[in-house]
Amino acid sequence: MLVPIYNFLTRTYFAFIHLAAFFNKKAAQWVAGRRRMFDRLEKDMALRRTGQRLVWMHCASLGEFEQGRTIVETLRQEWPEVKIMLTFFSPSGFEIRKNYPLVDWVYYLPADTARNARRFVELVQPDVTVFVKYEFWYHHLLALKRQGNPVVLVAALFRPGQPFFRWYGPLHRQMLACFDTIFVQDEASRQLVTGITDVPVTLAGDTRVDRVKALADEAAEDKTVKWFCGDAPVLLAGSTWPPDEVILTNIINSDEWANWRFVVAPHDVAPARIESLVKRLDGRCLRYSDACRDGQDIMPASSVLIIDNVGLLAQLYRYGKVAYIGGGFGKGIHNTLEPMAFGLPLLFGPRYKKFTEAVFMVKNGGAFVVRHPEDAARALRRFSDEVVYKNAARAARTYIGENSGATERAMDWLRRQVGLF
Repeated sequence: MLVPIYNFLTRTYFAFIHLAAFFNKKAAQWVAGRRRMFDRLEKDMALRRTGQRLVWMHCASLGEFEQGRTIVETLRQEWPEVKIMLTFFSPSGFEIRKNYPLVDWVYYLPADTARNARRFVELVQPDVTVFVKYEFWYHHLLALKRQGNPVVLVAALFRPGQPFFRWYGPLHRQMLACFDTIFVQDEASRQLVTGITDVPVTLAGDTRVDRVKALADEAAEDKTVKWFCGDAPVLLAGSTWPPDEVILTNIINSDEWANWRFVVAPHDVAPARIESLVKRLDGRCLRYSDACRDGQDIMPASSVLIIDNVGLLAQLYRYGKVAYIGGGFGKGIHNTLEPMAFGLPLLFGPRYKKFTEAVFMVKNGGAFVVRHPEDAARALRRFSDEVVYKNAARAARTYIGENSGATERAMDWLRRQVGLF
């Protein structure tokens, strides 16, 4: 009875996406990307040599890709001859990573019907499949189970409200049974899932931690930002949105923090957004693109540096004393692990509770939740206390240390259990 209900719900969902494609760009990309995909897939798989190994990794979107990225990088480094297929459910992942150079093919996951799943698995014939974090598609998992080659779930997080743990969850628990092993990010997830499945569950940590640690170790010096910051304490604000910038503007305009420097990296660096931020700060700021021009006179009175490009943020946290993470007044905060890898205490808005590392930081004094400008000022005053600051920095380093190594744990399972390599 549950499978027909699942089929009805998923088909209705896919039909809605097709309808939405007439007026929604993302839905249109979802539909167009799957059009005639099996024709393309047949041609690509025909080029695969007989006996050539293939690893298939599936991610919902870009965030899940970042969870699985270190596994792809390690696979490619250790076994360059192995073919790797990467699939996405969402256009936000596919469109950004469709030309990712470390994999051989990037595809959308076909709509989850029994026919599509069976055809996809028969064409690809993966030697091992890696699902990342949240993705559970009944027909694809069942087709893989019937094929008999190993399937692993990595970087998984489980919460009591998910269908697995509800009265209507038998079908989802069947999906769990399709995995050969499950690697979870935290102890709460391990305890939850071991109560409903016989599949081995391992507390492995977060694969993203391995990546941010590597980025922190390899972070290049930025002479412009280093010069701007000098010896002053720095509040480095990453991926900010307008509500975050209201908070920051109040801090920046206060005489109490006149000896601080502020580096602000907006989430959206479109010219209109940057110009709006400049006006909000009454022009008392310097754009990174201006500061980097040869021979440009840098405004000595500037206390704010606006990062008006992308790709720099992760390496700039090295210059911060405290990090403000944007997004907490919208759908949720952005990447907190990057500043934590440098041992920075954090400030962020109230929408953070879906992020394990943020919850840990708040609980252990490494982060403060900001709802009003006064909250930010209060938190900065507390961080001015050397003992409080050191404890906060210690919390960040503790989380990074305790949650690193997830990539190697997953790779160790691939090497020993699967017998693939």
